[in-house]
Amino acid sequence: MFAVVKIAGQQFRVQEGDTLYVPHLSAKQGDQIEFNEVLMTGDGGNVTLGDAVKAVVSAEVVADKVQGDKVIAFKHKRRKGFRKKHGHRTQYTQIKISGIA
Repeated sequence: MFAVVKIAGQQFRVQEGDTLYVPHLSAKQGDQIEFNEVLMTGDGGNVTLGDAVKAVVSAEVVADKVQGDKVIAFKHKRRKGFRKKHGHRTQYTQIKISGIA
């Protein structure tokens, strides 16, 4: 069985036992989280969409703060001596899907 769930404004296709990185959530390591905003579920050939979906996805927080790859934004203007370097690393939360009910 799979589900498409909306987590922090992004959609993820999940199954039981999946481990994924989602945008940072305010939860500690080992906490249980439930996601109520399920957009679609599927079981074999049966697909349920829209308001007919009555599923809840439960997950466990594996790691609360995981940093992504470094992203560099570099600006310059030729022949002017203007150079600006700005970088950041996005924070994620690693979760493991424990069940779809």
